[in-house]
Amino acid sequence: MNDNFADAMRQATTLTRAGNLDAATRLIQQALAGNGAPPTSEHASETTETAPLKIVGPANTARNKKDRPVSPLIEHDPQPVEQAAAEADASPNPRGRTRRPLRDVVRLLREGRMPFQGAKSLPGLRAPHVTPHVPEGAQFAARSHASHAGARDYKLYRPASAPDRPRGLIVMLHGCTQSPDDFATGTGMNAVAEDHGLLVAYPGQTSAHNASSCWNWFNPADQRRGAGEPAILASLTRELMTEFGLERDAVFVAGLSAGGAMAAVMGEAYPDIYAAVGVHSGLAAGSASDVVSAFAAMRGEAGTVVPRPTRNPAPGPRVRTIVFHGAADATVHPSNAARIVANAADDRLSLARDNGKSQGGHTYTRTIYTRSDGNAAVEFWLIDGAGHAWSGGQAAGSYTNPQGPEASSEMARFFLDPK
Repeated sequence: MNDNFADAMRQATTLTRAGNLDAATRLIQQALAGNGAPPTSEHASETTETAPLKIVGPANTARNKKDRPVSPLIEHDPQPVEQAAAEADASPNPRGRTRRPLRDVVRLLREGRMPFQGAKSLPGLRAPHVTPHVPEGAQFAARSHASHAGARDYKLYRPASAPDRPRGLIVMLHGCTQSPDDFATGTGMNAVAEDHGLLVAYPGQTSAHNASSCWNWFNPADQRRGAGEPAILASLTRELMTEFGLERDAVFVAGLSAGGAMAAVMGEAYPDIYAAVGVHSGLAAGSASDVVSAFAAMRGEAGTVVPRPTRNPAPGPRVRTIVFHGAADATVHPSNAARIVANAADDRLSLARDNGKSQGGHTYTRTIYTRSDGNAAVEFWLIDGAGHAWSGGQAAGSYTNPQGPEASSEMARFFLDPK
């Protein structure tokens, strides 16, 4: 995607929200033709002739029922790009990109959802209704947390092996269209937590805050310390740390896709809370600042659209980071994993690589960046042939790849044992 293409998509978004679908269709058609040509004077004139966008009010003052800031420019917040538009048939265009019927593209734009390469291969739009297995003596309870930044419901797994004095806490952030129950089922993290005596918290994003139940990793208001979704998640984490007597070195955050991107944000914004971060099929903090740049970031072009912002001035050391990504991921390009690693590592670390094969048949390359004290600072698993799914997950959940390697077990091992 070049600058002209991005400009065209921005103007198309404006046109659709203003109700001029014909002009938006022509503009998208021109952009997807392959040249990324700049908008013509015809499009520019149509933009000025359409009805003006509705002004909602001053920024940071107008809020919806869930205390989420409303954009000062449009009637609703832009929704995420990570949405499986599975109902629209896709076919490759001459440049090898996924093309959808233009009316479907326009409809998704108007709803604030962007189509993306690889959407056709994803599971359905909504998570299956599943209930994770809870062994005797364990608990998987529904809870709610409220803070100055807002409130979210969550599920908390308390292991039978350590119900009152857990060894640590993992905060698990689900991907788009998923739920805490679905994510717990698909990742199998509760069983791993039982083996290690860990708590696991599964905060739930709602459709009231995002139409696809995605964490808003691309929204500037949700990428910094002390505000938005990061503040809610940090407050929830602190509350659990106090309740169960946990220190920072026993607290971790992980996520898949949009949840992985938000986990990366949490590591940047709150290194004083989290000792380690796990990012599966996600994006680096600061990869996007709106829907259009999120679309580019997911295609592996974040660096050409949005520069990485200055690290949050938060106290605490840089968090240890483990990254999983499928080499065949057509939803979030694998170059995003390399960007996460680049942000987490530095030249002072020694590097080692090994190749392996999971019991399920996937080969992989594992790259380890080690500190002078022998502790692993960064670990990166690139899985051959794997797509946009939790590696080693359970088939009963959505967005899973049961062929392994087992990301949940490896993340817990990395979290608990720096060596």
